[in-house]
Amino acid sequence: MDTECTVLVIDDDDAARGALCEYLGLAGYRTRVAGSGAEAMEALQSCGDVGAVLLDLVMPGLDGFEVLRRYREQGGRAPVVVLSALSDAEDVVKAMKFGATDYLPKPFDVNELDLVLRRALQGRSGTSRAAPAAGVAPAEADGGLGHVSVSAAMERVWGLVQRVADTDVPVLLVGESGVGKDVVARRIHASSHRAGRTFVKINCAALPAELLESELFGHEKGAFTGAHAEKPGKFELAHQGTIFLDEIGEMDPRLQAKLLQVLQDEEYYRVGGKRPIRVDARVVVATNRDLEAAIEAGAFREDLFYRLNVVTIRVPPLRERKEDVAPLVRHFVEKYRRRYQGGLQEVPPEVMERFQAHDWPGNVRELENLVRRLVVLKDPGMVLGELGPPRPPANLVEPARNGVRREPRPPPEEVPLKEVGRRAARLAEREAILRALMRTGWNKRRAAQRLQISYKALLYKIKDCEIVDPRAAASLDEDQLEPLQ
Repeated sequence: MDTECTVLVIDDDDAARGALCEYLGLAGYRTRVAGSGAEAMEALQSCGDVGAVLLDLVMPGLDGFEVLRRYREQGGRAPVVVLSALSDAEDVVKAMKFGATDYLPKPFDVNELDLVLRRALQGRSGTSRAAPAAGVAPAEADGGLGHVSVSAAMERVWGLVQRVADTDVPVLLVGESGVGKDVVARRIHASSHRAGRTFVKINCAALPAELLESELFGHEKGAFTGAHAEKPGKFELAHQGTIFLDEIGEMDPRLQAKLLQVLQDEEYYRVGGKRPIRVDARVVVATNRDLEAAIEAGAFREDLFYRLNVVTIRVPPLRERKEDVAPLVRHFVEKYRRRYQGGLQEVPPEVMERFQAHDWPGNVRELENLVRRLVVLKDPGMVLGELGPPRPPANLVEPARNGVRREPRPPPEEVPLKEVGRRAARLAEREAILRALMRTGWNKRRAAQRLQISYKALLYKIKDCEIVDPRAAASLDEDQLEPLQ
């Protein structure tokens, strides 16, 4: 997919428009802007290189609905992703009928926007297509990770996905944190007859039970304090599409009962609602917990488990499929070089050797984060430091050769416990700062507010953690960088 296309951002809010353009620029897109419906129509008619449109629905005068309707009536074919704080499901349906390619409710995570925009630019939404070959995941469906899996273990996973994709039965994905269960869930959706419809993901561990119930099933106006308007739930937005419930093992037992009702009857009540809502949504769930042990402990309903456990797919950890490490590294290098418009071009051989030897307790997520830092900072030494010392062989005494036993190898140098703690704390701090900067488009003042520290303190920590703005890193000359020691 070509990220160098032009994205037209249509929003009457100056701050929102600026933030979107800043993020899109960092991700490698060219941008044009329109601050009103009239400006939008003029830009759509005069700019022939628009590859995609991000459209706010609520604008004075010519609103987003009318812009979308006119654009499609005039033959406009660019994918349109609707961004809006509107909470009424009827507005979402209306936008889709007018020709919207996809929909994201405000506020949204930039990772969600990235995935939706990439999927829209692939031209897949709402179009028919041939089923992909076994073992080859559609790039727009899984962030491009499926096609770089070369291990036999993942081939078995993709083969099973193809067999169950069109059956509409619930699928339970199990595996450690960070192995890519969401990638498999998106592949199931993209390979099914529901692929032209919405894929909705929600993390059941991210919200308390009361908020999670409202997010999943929606609420009526006045259902509780702060419910000033009715709100459709994720199930309604996933109607005729797929809903992915991540970390299902963390769901409150009371909500488990309501989920069981949806699976059995295909209907439920909003919070505070008096009329049933009927929904047709494919359900895919994932967990890194042992649900059978949770049943014994009384933390998970046995009847729900059997309802979900129609098809179980185990996603293997990265240490069980080391063949995937090298292609994943190459994929992430290319991905972040595009996003940051430069950076490290190739992973040094000594780093790749350590990657191959590492056990990856954080799995693919850990690998991606390390490669991202490597691309931006161009400092292999820091990445090697995070991996820790190489693992010593099981037997430090080398076997006898020709009857002569060699001297034992010296043990690796011990690191003081305080130093271990200091390094771990620094790395955790660095990761939190990077995440805040990414989510604010490298706006340091907004990042400081997110982190609840002063702007001056953030600047100090950025310097102390050796964090480099990718926009500046992309312009550094190679001879300015210290060589690998």
